[in-house]
Amino acid sequence: MDFTSLRAVLAEWRALLLPSRFEKAQQPSPHGLQIGLRHLQGITWLELSWQAEAARVHAIATPPRQGEGSTLAQQLQHGLRGLALIQIEQPGWERVVKLGFARRPGEPAQRWLMVELMGRHSNLFLLDEERQVVALARQVKASQSRLRPIGTGDPYQPPPPLAGDPPSRHESFESWQRRLLLVPVPLERALREAYQGISPALARQLAPADWLAQPVSELSGNQWHQLWQHWGVWLEALASDRFRWQALGDGYACWPLSHTPPADAPPTALAINRALAAYYGDHLATALLRQRRQQLQQQLERLEQRERRQRQEQEALLAAVPASEELQRRADALLSQRQPERSCIDEAQRLYRKARKLRRSLEAIQARLEVHRQRLDTIAASFTYLEHAETAEQLAWIADEFDQLLGGVASGPQRRQTGGGNRQAGPQPLELHTPSGIPLQVGRNHRQNEWIAFRQARRGDLWFHAQELPGSHVVLKSSEAPAADSDLQSAADLAAHFSRGRANRRVPVVMVPVEQLQRIPGAAPGTVRHRGGDVLWGEPQRALSLLSARQP
Repeated sequence: MDFTSLRAVLAEWRALLLPSRFEKAQQPSPHGLQIGLRHLQGITWLELSWQAEAARVHAIATPPRQGEGSTLAQQLQHGLRGLALIQIEQPGWERVVKLGFARRPGEPAQRWLMVELMGRHSNLFLLDEERQVVALARQVKASQSRLRPIGTGDPYQPPPPLAGDPPSRHESFESWQRRLLLVPVPLERALREAYQGISPALARQLAPADWLAQPVSELSGNQWHQLWQHWGVWLEALASDRFRWQALGDGYACWPLSHTPPADAPPTALAINRALAAYYGDHLATALLRQRRQQLQQQLERLEQRERRQRQEQEALLAAVPASEELQRRADALLSQRQPERSCIDEAQRLYRKARKLRRSLEAIQARLEVHRQRLDTIAASFTYLEHAETAEQLAWIADEFDQLLGGVASGPQRRQTGGGNRQAGPQPLELHTPSGIPLQVGRNHRQNEWIAFRQARRGDLWFHAQELPGSHVVLKSSEAPAADSDLQSAADLAAHFSRGRANRRVPVVMVPVEQLQRIPGAAPGTVRHRGGDVLWGEPQRALSLLSARQP
């Protein structure tokens, strides 16, 4: 969150929250705090986050009750109880928020809540009336910061002053251009070094990307005048608190990018705050999903390496079994001597025992090799389910299966982080319909495959699976209505899409009546064998239209 976005957020806060009374504080995560403020229109909740990757402040919808018992939340609850928010300040061009609390409006502030949004240096402080730190989000030791160590009980010191000069509406074009031309560097660097409050995002809003990469000495007169015009619009928006949310590709802007007034209706209360909450919610959820998927993939890779290593050990033992015949012959040769010595008899007996042990181990080794083969197949399928998982809930089911089926790789804190599967709710496979209306079920993990193939399937249903590839089971509920060729093709396309062959243009898919499916004793849930079956060609890309048309 840059200076301009913060300025827009605080402008909306002032219009609604001055004054408002502190109600509640809670800390739902290690790097974020939520506070509730009561005003004439009700209660508004604010999120104050010092997360390095997404330090931010904005209003949020009423959150669930969580994190009330954290030490920081209790300190704020005690320090701000009975106080009213009377001041909202943003000093200079800093990304710092100062929230002043007093007994009632008109009285001097007794507590200050300071939020500093500065990347990995972000922090939150609760100060008393003498500006001493009562509580803070994270202690900063002298070994961590030579310039600004700070802890509980220390006097609060503001961040080091910013480099560059404050932008001014009263500066002339010539002075502004001369300042930017002082050093022959790219335009973006010149803007950020010459003036305060210029973030990379704001620079991209002021000028096209190719301009920003161009040295300032090579800019044309027309480029300078267009940049000056945008510069003026930005400064005017800041001076008049004229802000407006605009989505810009993967980013956003909080100020009108031109002089043209908006054609839509006046913005509603906290419109920018709500848009920022949705923006950060979506992006952080996507980032968390990606992080969890990577963690689970690493666990699967470690488990796969372990299984392959153990299988290689069994294969080495299996390769030694034929040597039993050679051991038998060596023992016979020792005993076939006319007058064997005692040492020869002992060695022959030892060779006989070793040969018998190798022959007896053959069946056990083959059984263990089959177990490792099944487990590796299960892991291969889990890789596919992990790749196709779209929500945190689906990842939680996969992590839960790791713990139960594959030896506890997601136990302990990691399992708690991914959420754990909610087995009480029962499997929740993907359910949709063919173009003619016949239901289809798609399993997205081992237990869902087991559930749709054996517990939900009825005589007359058809089972689909990519041939010789890990992937999801697909069951066409043709027991409910006769299936046309287009219905069979839709099921085959889905089975191809939810398989390891997803990137191929065409994938062979096996179609089998469900009554011909058999469980494999001792294998993981969802592992089946079948008799016969027909092969259809599924096209993964064609399944996208069916998925996009599914009912929510």
